[in-house]
Order: sequence, then C-alpha cells, then structure tokens
Amino acid sequence: MLISVVVPCMNEEASIPVLVDRLAQVVAPYGARAEIVLVDDGSTDGTWAAIERAQTTCSCLRGLKLSANRGHQIALTAGLEAAQGERIFMLDADLQDPPELLSDMMSMMDQGYDVVYGRRRERQGETLFKRATAWAFYRTLNAMADVDIPRDTGDFRLVNRKTLDAVLLMPERARFVRGMFAWAGFRQIGIEYTRAPRALGETKYPLRKMIRFATDAMTAFSTKPLKFATRMSFASLGFSALMMIYVIYSLVIYQTAPGWASVVLAISLFSGVQLLTLGILGEYIGRLYIEAKNRPLYFVSEDTRSATLLPLRKVV
Repeated sequence: MLISVVVPCMNEEASIPVLVDRLAQVVAPYGARAEIVLVDDGSTDGTWAAIERAQTTCSCLRGLKLSANRGHQIALTAGLEAAQGERIFMLDADLQDPPELLSDMMSMMDQGYDVVYGRRRERQGETLFKRATAWAFYRTLNAMADVDIPRDTGDFRLVNRKTLDAVLLMPERARFVRGMFAWAGFRQIGIEYTRAPRALGETKYPLRKMIRFATDAMTAFSTKPLKFATRMSFASLGFSALMMIYVIYSLVIYQTAPGWASVVLAISLFSGVQLLTLGILGEYIGRLYIEAKNRPLYFVSEDTRSATLLPLRKVV
C-alpha cells in the first residue's frame, strides 16, 4: 500500500458524498495502492450510513465507527493506527483543506522530506474573531512551547511511515497531533495554500472546544504555565511586602489605621493569585490522573471491512 488517506468525521452526513468523490479522484492515479479511511467519531446523524453507501461506489474506502464520541484528535489517531500505507495523508471532512494538494505534497516528499504540512496563507469564509484567535493561539503556543510548532497549520499533512510509527509510540491521552509530529522531528517542510470556506455542514469547533483544545496544546508541550504560577506567587509576595511598608508608614507618620479599601484590595489580589495558581496546578494534576488510569483511547464498534467487531484498540 503506497498511500492512505485518513479523515475523521463528526456529523458530516452532507459532506461525505462530495468528500469521497474528490478523494477518489485524487487517489485514482495510485490505483490499488491507495486506501481511504473515514473514521466516524460517534456521529448522531447519518454519517455512518453515508460512509457505508459510499463504500459501494468506492472500493478503496474503509470506514471505522467509534463506539462513542472521543474528539477529533482521538478519531484522527484511530485512523492513523488503521492506515496501512507507506505515506499517510491527513485532512478534515469539511474540505476546507484541498485534497488536490496531495500530488504536490507527494512530489516534495520524493525530495527526501518525512513530513509535508499545509500552511494556511489565507483563511477564507472565517470571521474576524476566528482569524484573530487562531493568529493569537499559534503565536502564544510557540512562545510557551518547548518545541517549535509551525504557525498557521492544522492536521492537514502528508507523513511517511517512519514518522507516523514514531508518533504512534506517544501514549498521551490529551492529544495534540500536529504538535506531536513537530516534537518527533525528522525532515519537515511546509506548503502554503488558501483555506477555503466550509461548503456544507457546520463547524464542529465552537468557542468552548477551541478553548479546551488550546489548553490541551499548551499543557501538553510546555511547563511554562507552572513557572508562570511560581512567578505570580513571588510577585504577590513582593506586592504584599510593599503594602506592609505602606501600612507601617501610615501608622507611624499619619497615626491612622489602614482603610477597608486596602484590605479588600489585598484580599482580592492574593485570592486571585491563589486561585490562578491552583487552577494551573489542577490542569496538570488532572492530566496526570487521566494518564495514570491508562484507559484505551477508543473502541471501534464497526468496521466496513470486518463482519465482526474489532478488539480493543489503543495507543501503547
């Protein structure tokens, strides 16, 4: 198998026919050496039925259905584990990232690169808020992360088998796949493209999920939030020392007791610092707790290439 195309899907019933049609045209030059792996991430609409119908017209298509919704990154991991190709092409089901770039990425990989990732030159059809938060996210993440993660990129990329096998050795549960590929190293290069607006369906990343995703990314690749909490603690101690000097000065010079304003200010400031520090510690401790349980990442309930349920699948 030369090329595997992996696509996580969540409530993409309307997009599946167009997605499969475009992917089939893209992989047609590779004939029997290509496969398309669609992973249904616990959809609540007719996504799985659409995948089953699509397989009747596309022989290289394979569908996996997870037993429950586990999130985009876990669904992507399930597809990557199932992929059998020497080169693996990843993209989202919304077709905002053009699958037609595969041929250009294959050519660049032929030059000796292990990873060819798409870099968004322009983001069409997105709100100013979405563009601004994405811009801030990647730059904040790079400033905090212990590894250089390419800016303005997603999971849209082509990787070879050697790199994928290395990434699948990483056992973490709070997965940030694009960061994991960056951390793995190897020879990587970007290709710029214009990201198209979503043609069908609705976005699966509302603000709440975006914030959770950003938190996972930052805590997975940086300990700087913990260091920030320490610095905040020292800063609060310094501020309290200055307030103590001010109170003593007021008592000696003006012979007045500190007013309620200074008391309230001090209590509010130190309480805020303490809660922030506890919150940061809680994020890391929570991740240690999740990792310690060592639960499987996902279960596969149905596979279009198997008449029986697949056994337990997890990253080890």
